[in-house]
Amino acid sequence: MLNIGDFAKHGRVSVRMLRHYDAIGLLRPARVDPVSGYRCYRAAQLARLNRVIALKDLGFTLQQVRAVLDEEVDAVELRGMLRLRRAELAAAMAADAQRLSRVEARLRTIESEGTMSTHDVVVKRVPSVRAAELTGVAASYEPQDIGPVIGPLFEELCGRLAAAGIDGTGPSVARYEDTGEGDGSVLIRVAVPIAAPVDPAGEHGFAVVDLPAVEEAATVVHRGSMDGALGSFQALARFIEENGYRSTGYARELYLECPDDPAGWVTELQEPVTRG
Repeated sequence: MLNIGDFAKHGRVSVRMLRHYDAIGLLRPARVDPVSGYRCYRAAQLARLNRVIALKDLGFTLQQVRAVLDEEVDAVELRGMLRLRRAELAAAMAADAQRLSRVEARLRTIESEGTMSTHDVVVKRVPSVRAAELTGVAASYEPQDIGPVIGPLFEELCGRLAAAGIDGTGPSVARYEDTGEGDGSVLIRVAVPIAAPVDPAGEHGFAVVDLPAVEEAATVVHRGSMDGALGSFQALARFIEENGYRSTGYARELYLECPDDPAGWVTELQEPVTRG
């Protein structure tokens, strides 16, 4: 038998915590001295303590922990539950990291207000190009809605191109348009330029389209993750207004360089414009 102090030491918890677990029926002592009231535990009870702490650290309430343990979930089932919860927490952390990146981009944009822009905007013609294309729908044009759709679309398109034995011939492109549903949803078109002889009617699992030329596009090069592209998009807006242009649609994104680390991405934003 281990007294409560030794049991707490071996379990890396506090005595106060063990007393609380006893009070709520989560981890009862193996023996309580009827005279002194001292609690004693068996070393085998460390296994239950380990489960309690692991489940609590993964976000389960103590009531949920007790329900799980009292159902006598075996080690295999418990391991599966913990892995699932770990995956949920990892996804939440990734989402928080993306949210933080967007907040930092917004702060940088705010901090740069009133200063001279470092973005070089160029108006030019964007030629037509034949491309393999897939489409998807995002709930809105906000980054948290675009990201989960556009990434898998590009992965799927590249996989289908590889399966068809077709090589891309230039930087990939993303373009956007309203779905017309009136709910703010956006149609996303992802495309990879391909050689012209590919049969548009072939069974490739993707569309073969001619991306239309843009006669006038205000363009700017953005460096880094698209989560931080807010400043570049707003630089386009200021240029368009200050130089007598009017936007005629969403900006295309031409991915010039896409290494594994998004911090090294180089993307040209191409917003269609017209005079007036």
